[in-house]
Amino acid sequence: MLAAVLGGCGSGGPAGSTGTPRTRTVPALAARTPRAGEILVRGDTSPLTRGPFAFDGAYDVRFAQYEPSGDTVDFAHQTAFVAALERPNAARTTAVRLFRAAAAGGRTRLTLHGRYLVDVSFGDFPFAVRFTPRR
Repeated sequence: MLAAVLGGCGSGGPAGSTGTPRTRTVPALAARTPRAGEILVRGDTSPLTRGPFAFDGAYDVRFAQYEPSGDTVDFAHQTAFVAALERPNAARTTAVRLFRAAAAGGRTRLTLHGRYLVDVSFGDFPFAVRFTPRR
């Protein structure tokens, strides 16, 4: 179960920042090839929906976003990155929220069974969402 789609997050910000990481390059989360069982969804723009992907078990889920030009960005002052899981052919009311954060990256843990679409509805920068099975 591997999937690669298109981009990702960050390093620490300078003194006096809001505590939200700033980033300049493609983060490892987006650049590293998926390992066995991982699902990686990358995109240059949103909205973007990929899948469906088959899930079965517990997952560490992380997202990262970055500025491709290399400019420093304080994501705390940008549009929130919003991503969810949706069942194919199901009403949006059944969506499982993954992230809603004005940040360079974030993480959560989920237990999932079945097939889901990964839907990134908002975000102004290239991004990556990685699902890593917990062992």
